[in-house]
Amino acid sequence: GSGALRPLALRAARPVLIFTATRVGVLMVAWTVGIVTHQGISRSLIRWDSTWYLATARRGYPSVIPPGTGNHAQSTLGFFPLFPLLIRAAWKVTGLGIDGSGLLVGGVAGLAGAIAIWFLLEGEYGPSAADRGCALVLCSPGAYVLSMVYSETLLLPLAATCLLALRARRWWLAGLLAGLATATDPVGIAIVVPCGVAGFLAIRRQRDWSALAAPLLAPTGILAFFGYLWVHTGTPKAWFIAQRRGWEQGHLASGIWNQLLVVRVYHVSLAPYTVKVAGFVVAMAALGLFLATRRPGIWTAYVGAVLMLAFLSPTVGFGPRTLLRAFPLIGTVGARLDSRWFESLLAI
Repeated sequence: GSGALRPLALRAARPVLIFTATRVGVLMVAWTVGIVTHQGISRSLIRWDSTWYLATARRGYPSVIPPGTGNHAQSTLGFFPLFPLLIRAAWKVTGLGIDGSGLLVGGVAGLAGAIAIWFLLEGEYGPSAADRGCALVLCSPGAYVLSMVYSETLLLPLAATCLLALRARRWWLAGLLAGLATATDPVGIAIVVPCGVAGFLAIRRQRDWSALAAPLLAPTGILAFFGYLWVHTGTPKAWFIAQRRGWEQGHLASGIWNQLLVVRVYHVSLAPYTVKVAGFVVAMAALGLFLATRRPGIWTAYVGAVLMLAFLSPTVGFGPRTLLRAFPLIGTVGARLDSRWFESLLAI
């Protein structure tokens, strides 16, 4: 009844306030950038990959993979479908326009992600620690995209609620949420690993064969997407071909080594490479703190899978968005730091 819901609402208010405060900060940055560049605030929030997600929502996928390599070979085939589908649905229902619908879906999903991450941390470390962990996630550099039209806004709530469902042993719900996550973002495939780990442990320890639902349902999103592209373009490898031609150059696992080499030669003069190398250093330091503290094994499985995907990528590396996707890593560090260290890190 309403009496039972009141404490839940009061607890949820904490991540809502944290999310609102951080988004106000991001909007202030976007507004300042708009003044300096003599462009509207929306220009700071709808750019880079945002334009691709909006284009996918507006036009869908081409039936022919563009030839060549580089910018002219880029197409919507390189982007996963669930986030654009929700934008398209909001566009048709609200009439806000495609840009406004994208920001609306991203904002609502980002808020849901903040709440889910807070409850995930609160169940393990308590409310005050969850406040710190959630705040650190939402103030991390990559969290800027939670105010943009980016798939991380949807991936975070799906992955966090999946981890919550795994902890509660709600296998079918966990599998469904994981399946949606794998249809949202290529890094969403990382959620299959904790589903597999949790299912294996439940079967080995309790002979709970219903736990198979989670790992079996987890990859359905990405399989359905690739199946659709197979029918639509004539090849099940359409996404891989589009990514390779339009964005990714280099060999498997070559990204971080190339980035380290560039920084060694050019020092910090090339910002994108410097940021990714700095991200690698931060990720390894955070991973050490993460592994040294008490945390659920399924969190370790998820974080490990996200970081391994970053390591294997020829181009992505350990940028701010990678660390955002590995939110249990940042959240656990924030939750376990004492107040003095936490405040200093949050300010940075």
